[in-house]
This record gives sequence, structure tokens and C-alpha cells, in this order.
Amino acid sequence: MEKNINVNCPVAATLHLIGGKYKALLLWHLSGRVLRFNQLRQLVPEATPKMLTQQLRELEQDGLINRKVYPVVPPKVEYSLTALGESLFPILKAMYEWGSGLMQSQGKCPSCSMTAQPGTCHCKD
Repeated sequence: MEKNINVNCPVAATLHLIGGKYKALLLWHLSGRVLRFNQLRQLVPEATPKMLTQQLRELEQDGLINRKVYPVVPPKVEYSLTALGESLFPILKAMYEWGSGLMQSQGKCPSCSMTAQPGTCHCKD
């Protein structure tokens, strides 16, 4: 059954595209890069292979990522962002910055695969 979303709500439309459990992380890591499945697994280790495959398929169906399959053995598949997917990066960056500020106000240092510049946290110990 298809999700019933309010097509007149911009926030609902955006969340429909990036609201999956790992979609925002996958989009973040693919920004400006081409990655293979196992590279994405290393960057998002909490995602099971099944969940990662499902999220990638949904992102591809929604036109946010490209999936390129090479006719070789073993199979080689690369993922990259479409122009539409790249256009989400400012939103993801704003989410990262907002979340970092929240964590730092709680005395926590952001430390995840999204951390752009390790060692730049100025949290109070």
C-alpha cells in the first residue's frame, strides 16, 4: 500500500523522500562521490545489508541516486547522486550543523561517519 502523504505540504514531500532510517546518511556520503555497496556498508555499519539494499532501491526509485551496474563477474555496482539528490545537500548540512549544536549544548561531541572534520569539536569535557 502506498503511503498517503499530503502532496500540498513541502515538508511532508521532503520527508517522504529522505525520511527512511538511513536515507539521509546515504545521501550525505554519496554527495560528490561515487561509492560501491561495500563502501556504503562501511560508512553506515548499523544498517543491515537487507536494509541498506532497500533504502538504496527507494532512493533510486525516487530519482535521488543513480545505480550503475557493470557487466563483469563478480558484479560491480556503483551509486552516485542525481542532480536532484545533490540539491538536498544544503538541507542535510543544515541538519548536521543543527544536530551538532544540540549535541554540544548537551556536552556531547559529534562523532559519527558524517563528521566532516574530526577533531574540530570544542565540547566541554
